[in-house]
Amino acid sequence: MMLATAKRVVVKIGSSLLVDGESGEPARAWLASLADDVAAMRAAGKSVLIVSSGAIALGRRALGLERLHRLEHKQAAAAAGQARLMGAYEEAFARHGIPVAQALLTTDDTERRRRWLNARATLETLLELGAVPIVNENDTVATVEIRYGDNDRLAARAAQMISADALVLLSDVDGLYSSDPRHDASAAFIPEVAGITREIEAMAGDPGALGSGGMRTKIEAAKIATSAGCAVAITRGDVAHPLAALEAGARATWFLPLATPRAAYKAWIAGTLAPRGALTVDAGAAAALRTGKSLLVSGVSQVSGAFEKGDAVRILDIDGAELARGLARYDAADAARIRGLKSADIAQALGYDAGAVIIHADDMVVTS
Repeated sequence: MMLATAKRVVVKIGSSLLVDGESGEPARAWLASLADDVAAMRAAGKSVLIVSSGAIALGRRALGLERLHRLEHKQAAAAAGQARLMGAYEEAFARHGIPVAQALLTTDDTERRRRWLNARATLETLLELGAVPIVNENDTVATVEIRYGDNDRLAARAAQMISADALVLLSDVDGLYSSDPRHDASAAFIPEVAGITREIEAMAGDPGALGSGGMRTKIEAAKIATSAGCAVAITRGDVAHPLAALEAGARATWFLPLATPRAAYKAWIAGTLAPRGALTVDAGAAAALRTGKSLLVSGVSQVSGAFEKGDAVRILDIDGAELARGLARYDAADAARIRGLKSADIAQALGYDAGAVIIHADDMVVTS
């Protein structure tokens, strides 16, 4: 199975799995079994990130809110529930000595490249330090106009952000059917989807009672993730040890990736983003780029254009020929101030130091 070979996995958990519908409390026994699964995956060399709903559902009970008609009530419930949510995760993972870390994101963090780079760097660092990031939408401050509204698509963006190999959408159904199996006894189970067509999209159902998602948002999430090179599984989460069950062959629908995560990311940089400026580099830097090295500020001789941090820029040799394209880690004004400098001199020139790399090799495509 694709989960067995994946090195980096994102798991999305909905409110209906995480919160007991009767008591409004965290489903602690289920969470403990999930933590067991994640601990076993980490012991096998995998990195795991969790995208979790549940803050609003937990907070509404704490504040005595029966209904959440007003946006302010939803935001207040999220604020009250987020601490309870993280407390439940900390308790579940403490038995394994695994730290968890809260990461609250909005659409700006995944759609604007500057904030995307910052968020990705934080998540990457947490994974490197051995923590399990618990990602949720920042419902306390997000408005209707700027929020995702469901964590399926947020999970897909998170998977894209960290170049995950697999995204597991834990659900109350075991996968995709030709129609809603709750209402159609003849609905056919679909174990594998090689491409998301209009016919596949037409098979979507309605959202569940506690969550804001549904099969439609899961298919939309699968479109995002598979285009980023990430395989996607929809499987039952309302069982003990759901990830272990999936690894053991539990029923699931797998959406196949269109490429590897690295290839998809490089294609996005090379062909999708319009360059906002250019960096001219010396001969030494040009030679280093061709061997797969990052571009250091010391190798930049000229800066042109008006680009922001995170924008795509062209990298030119001394004759003006394009060598590569990549995402800048400094804006144009700061890049111009530090071009040609050694790393020890950056802080003095700018008043801060974001490192000697102006374009990392991971964020670069060599074009010639």
